[in-house]
Amino acid sequence: MQNDKAKTLDKLAQKAANNNVDKTNISALLKKAPKGAIPIQVKPMLATLVDEPFDDENWQFEVKWDGFRTLAVLNEGEVSLLSRNNKSFTEKFYPIHHLLETWKLDAVLDGEILVLNKKGVSKFGELQNWRSEADGALVYYVFDLLWYDGKDITQLTLVERQTILKSILPANDDRVRIGQVFTTNGKSFFKDAEKLGLEGIIAKKRNSTYTPDLRSKDWLKIKVHQRQEVIISGYTVNEGTSKLFSSLLLGVYENGELQFTGKVGTGFNKKMQQELMDAFQPYIVEKSAFKTIPDINKPSRFRPDPPKAVATWLSPKLVGEIEFSEITSDGVFRQPSFKGLRPDKKAKDVVREITEHTDAVTKTQSASEAFAKALKAPEVRDRNTLLNPNEASQVRPVCGHNIKFNNLKKLYWPEDNISKRDMLNYYYQIAEYILPYLKDRPLSLNRFPGGINGPNFYQKNVKDKAPEWAITYPYTTSDGKHKEFLVGNNEDTLLWAATSGCIEMNPWFSRTAAPDHPDYCVIDLDPDKNTFNQVIEAAQKVHEVLEAIGVPSYPKTSGSTGLHIYIPLAAKYTYDESQDFARKLVHIVNEQLPEFTSIERIIANRGGKMYLDFLQNRPGATIACPYSLRPKPGATVSMPLHWDEVKAGLTMKDFTIHNTVKRLKEQGDLFKPVLGKGINLDKVLTKANSLFK
Repeated sequence: MQNDKAKTLDKLAQKAANNNVDKTNISALLKKAPKGAIPIQVKPMLATLVDEPFDDENWQFEVKWDGFRTLAVLNEGEVSLLSRNNKSFTEKFYPIHHLLETWKLDAVLDGEILVLNKKGVSKFGELQNWRSEADGALVYYVFDLLWYDGKDITQLTLVERQTILKSILPANDDRVRIGQVFTTNGKSFFKDAEKLGLEGIIAKKRNSTYTPDLRSKDWLKIKVHQRQEVIISGYTVNEGTSKLFSSLLLGVYENGELQFTGKVGTGFNKKMQQELMDAFQPYIVEKSAFKTIPDINKPSRFRPDPPKAVATWLSPKLVGEIEFSEITSDGVFRQPSFKGLRPDKKAKDVVREITEHTDAVTKTQSASEAFAKALKAPEVRDRNTLLNPNEASQVRPVCGHNIKFNNLKKLYWPEDNISKRDMLNYYYQIAEYILPYLKDRPLSLNRFPGGINGPNFYQKNVKDKAPEWAITYPYTTSDGKHKEFLVGNNEDTLLWAATSGCIEMNPWFSRTAAPDHPDYCVIDLDPDKNTFNQVIEAAQKVHEVLEAIGVPSYPKTSGSTGLHIYIPLAAKYTYDESQDFARKLVHIVNEQLPEFTSIERIIANRGGKMYLDFLQNRPGATIACPYSLRPKPGATVSMPLHWDEVKAGLTMKDFTIHNTVKRLKEQGDLFKPVLGKGINLDKVLTKANSLFK
């Protein structure tokens, strides 16, 4: 027991040292806290609504975030994210969950999950519609600590709890942040919150203890705009409208009875209306839940002649949130605007929130400076996921176009447990690197709708099949039929092709603006009965010859069995000229490595030797482009290399879906020069003829 206590204190002291906190003070605070079992289903402490800000040196002030209140339970490597009513947020907010799983910490944290935009402002609607990291960076603001390493922290004062919290919380990722505390003038702090468009501020007594599941007067909230949780108890459809619904019928509980609080008809776009209608379907009932059925066609001084409406009633289960200007004498919200559903709230807990007078309930830092620090937008993070790990089918906006992604759980590489979702997230992550090699190039679509072990087929013609926004390139077949290639354009084209089952990306060597002039020449080293070390030796020989004649070249793995070597041409020469140069080059290499290389086109005539393929340099030919996945075991990638990496020991499985993103972050795009300045072919051929006769 004593040893456990010593270990806890040592661990806390070390964390305190790492966070520049007085470790002696932290150890003393921890000794004050009694031992206690980890709270599993605790509900958080809540704040009382008051009508105006105030100044008091015994209180501290924090931002009132427009997000989801979230308790994080971390215990022995297991992490749970819970709403204030103990609903799981673990899957919904998976990036925060994955991050907390990396922490060596046993604690229960209290905070708020939100999405901060580039200006550092949170919008509840953006959080409600969040499905994956493509929708914005989640931030978890942690402002309190309930339990730590076997100790019940709730009976310590707020200042003491937050001091310990600061000492134990890792500071290596700004997706989880300590909630900023402002010991400042509360009135000026509120004015700053108003200017910045925030929801409001929270005032907390500095010496208050943590009282779970209680709306305490030791914590106060002061709102910039009036907001209220409401129960959606029905909806109306106006006569002659084309909308799915015209308004929502709202209620709150008062003295245990559901009271009508009016209608809300603004705050919806078409997409939100459809999502709400889908959510309503399980709750449609014949009778109203209101004891007194409201007159939904009642005239008012604001609408003396309202349109005729028909009501559909809902079981009072769904909770939403509205913003409003005031409450009328009969308890109806004036000028309400719908902000979104609140799946974290239970309908039975939704009561009318009565504002209390501040005076009845109840400076050292510049408020502006404090806000600037707290509202700093998340650092630009690397892309992680477009598609969340839960839903089997998702619709995502890409470049302004909605793309439907289906069958996301389908294992495309079953032996490696790699799904279609993993593939799509990979292409989303590396889009900026692969797009330069796809843009403005016709694509040959090699589709594997069932994964690498299923049947595949090539599709060139996408006429009447590609989305209307897709760019296509016309061609005519030998029988006179007019067809169209898909043209690599933006991220939308890349992801649409991928979700169609295109595991690999196969673009032309030339662009649509100059279809007969390739941007590069390619030597494809295609082994038969060769070892991969022989492929490497052949690549080194190609490099040696090219260096001798002053030609820059850039190698990459094929992702299958061979290597590709690219030579920049800058679209200055025709395919015929590119192929003639490649033919000359492979003849030179073959003469120097005759024992295991061949330039025979017919496979039977190669005798099992490696084919030095120069014929790829022709109109319409395609090979997997840089960073393309390949339909091979291990989900290998066609990876650009430094020439000093082309040596014995190199294997295809060195580069896969799992490590390519990290390599790109570290190395950048090694193939950029391939699309840059091209060689002077006349000078090169002259030098080649003088050196290799």
